Amino acid sequence: MARDEELKNRWESLVVKLSSQFADGDVLELDAIIYLVGVQELGQYHRKYKKDDKLDLMHIAICRLLEPYGYYEFDFFDEEGWPHYTVKGELPTLKAGEQAVLMKQAIVEYFLEKEFIQ
Repeated sequence: MARDEELKNRWESLVVKLSSQFADGDVLELDAIIYLVGVQELGQYHRKYKKDDKLDLMHIAICRLLEPYGYYEFDFFDEEGWPHYTVKGELPTLKAGEQAVLMKQAIVEYFLEKEFIQ
């Protein structure tokens, strides 16, 4: 249970920090944070993205976030600088709440690795 509490506290801290930095204090939802990870991984911060690009950015983020869990492996950058991943393992069948917990855990680990949070 202590681990769950630690994840909850880190998640809440991360949401506050990201929301104040990127959303003028509005609370960022999980999807918005995934999108931010995608932009971070692409590294093209100051361009405008089309709807399809935004979906691709979220896909990049999910691949990157789940890479440490063995589900994806980085493959290459294409000529436009977009990262591509290979599926390494089938994602488990999870209920919606379990998916959210997995993604929150992966996001917290990502931002710990980037030393954005402690």
